[in-house]
Amino acid sequence: MKTAKAFLPRRAPLTPALAVCILTVLLLMAMAAAAQSAPADPAHTPGWIVISVDDYQSLRARAFPAERDPDPPPVEATLTRVEYELRVTGDLATGRASLTVDVLKDGWVRVPIPAGLLVREARLDGKLVALAPAASGKGGQLSAVLAHAGRAVLLLDIALPVASSAGEESISLPSTASGVTRASVQLPRQGVEVRLSGGLLAESPDSAAPAVKPVAATNQAESRWVAYGRGNEPLTFTWRRKLDDHRLTQPLRLRGSLTQLLGLGEDSTSVYAEVNLEVIQGAMRETRIRVPKEVTINQVAGAMVSDWQVKDDELTVTFLEPVEANSRFVITGETRTARDGQIEVPLLRLLDTERETGGVAVEVLGAGEIKDLKSQGLDSADASELGEAVAGRQSPSLVAFRFRQGDAKSTRKLNVNVARYDQQAVLMANVEEARYHVLMSKEGKTLVQARYAIHNNQRNFLKVTLPAGATIWSASLAGRPVHSGQSPDGSLLLPLEKTRAGDEAPAFVLEFIYLSRETAWPDKGRARLALPALDLPVSRTGVVLYHPPLFRVTAEPGAFRSQPYEGPVADVLRVYAAGSAGDKDFLTKQFDREQNSKKIEPRSASQALVDDFKTKTLGGTSARILPIRVSFPAFGPSLYLVSELTGENQAPAIELSYLQNKKEGGR
Repeated sequence: MKTAKAFLPRRAPLTPALAVCILTVLLLMAMAAAAQSAPADPAHTPGWIVISVDDYQSLRARAFPAERDPDPPPVEATLTRVEYELRVTGDLATGRASLTVDVLKDGWVRVPIPAGLLVREARLDGKLVALAPAASGKGGQLSAVLAHAGRAVLLLDIALPVASSAGEESISLPSTASGVTRASVQLPRQGVEVRLSGGLLAESPDSAAPAVKPVAATNQAESRWVAYGRGNEPLTFTWRRKLDDHRLTQPLRLRGSLTQLLGLGEDSTSVYAEVNLEVIQGAMRETRIRVPKEVTINQVAGAMVSDWQVKDDELTVTFLEPVEANSRFVITGETRTARDGQIEVPLLRLLDTERETGGVAVEVLGAGEIKDLKSQGLDSADASELGEAVAGRQSPSLVAFRFRQGDAKSTRKLNVNVARYDQQAVLMANVEEARYHVLMSKEGKTLVQARYAIHNNQRNFLKVTLPAGATIWSASLAGRPVHSGQSPDGSLLLPLEKTRAGDEAPAFVLEFIYLSRETAWPDKGRARLALPALDLPVSRTGVVLYHPPLFRVTAEPGAFRSQPYEGPVADVLRVYAAGSAGDKDFLTKQFDREQNSKKIEPRSASQALVDDFKTKTLGGTSARILPIRVSFPAFGPSLYLVSELTGENQAPAIELSYLQNKKEGGR
């Protein structure tokens, strides 16, 4: 079958001009469509931006930052450890120094060698290393130059000079910046004393174990010492020959002091003794003390006391270690003696001493006193001479004796005759009556005259605490001016008369005047009058208060009450007040009173010559200025106030109210 073929007309080819026209039309149509879809932005116009290559690289670095390089190490190298192994031979100490160095920086690093070392050879990893001087030039510090980072051990063969002075030899290792500094020094002999400065001694021949000693140290003629230094200061070894101490083999020679205090009670007697031993020669391991049979030892206390034992009337005290200088301990015990009558005082004695000093004090506990005594080998003494333990006692019946100088084995005896009394018959100390005359002014000044009628057979002083800011003017005891002392707390100490225990203690007068300042008085207000505080109880107190005439003053309710004036109740105050007012027989009465209470012995011829010599040499003047006696000025209207039973160390006070009168004058 034949197929029919269709013939199509042939198209003409596309010319370039026609193609350009078609593209132009299409571009214009696209721009028109874009203009219709988005509004035009006048601030951003399309175009090209041209920048330099450097600016482009800067912007790219900001957009894509690179990783930060690590900071360099703070130091190039550190000296971690320094070890010395030295042996002393003659005038030199030779050996090896090992320096452990940690290099932190890549490249060449300079590591300084400790200054002052004489380096003969340096090795690193078995190879010789040259040491370079510092950049400062000649005489500078040597340094090792390392080329790689990491840990390295630098070995140095060194030598040090040995310094000698006054029988001592020493070597000094320089300070380093190392964290650990260790030094081992071998001395050529045994029996040396080593002193270390700048470090801590860790090992010595006496403390080192034989298993850890090196082979070189096994020689019996050498000694090895190991120490650790602080690093920031030189490490110095100083040694000298150990001196043999022959004190332990020398015969013992001692001196001793024994101070004994006995309190005679009605049932038992207490025994207290302080022992001080001084070793002159040798060393004391123990000491012996002879104890009477009737005395029972209760305790021996001391810093060096190890043990004590009483056997065959001897007390043996053993020490913790041999005593080569001084030792002190205290012995306490008790015994039974008669209640009264003749009593032989038991005395302790030191044995094996070349010289014995000290003393003995005896006091009667309770209501009693020592009437008579007999002593042998003892000298009378004051209580203050036997130490604080005896000086602090205030018993009125206390007697004290010192051991008489001589042989330590001389005989000593003391017998006392004790008399006992009923408790009511023994008076200690009391203020029977206190009288105050007070003058107060508008300006705040206050003048106070204080008089006390006191009974006393024990106390030596009266402690008086004045009001704050007060100043004492004068003081007198039984009409005689006296000086006041001062206690550690600032209070006044006024002397007192004292009679023997068991006797009826007559009253005497103690007087003093003082001035105080307070704030000035306004037209109306309140005031407080503070009186002195005494360390004795006061049975009765009377106050005569003189106040300014232009003021009306009343006393507030309190410890004091107002009442009409009454004279002193105590006879001695009435007599004293009459004498102060001008009684001609006052001095005669005072002299008679002193003559009755004390025995006045006539002066011997030698004492009269001494008194005449003092009078002529002093030119008729007193060696010590005595206080003056001030007359109290009584002026203005007055109040009389009374109080009873004031306790010791209590400061009585009066509360006052005042009001200034509008008109002149006063009552």
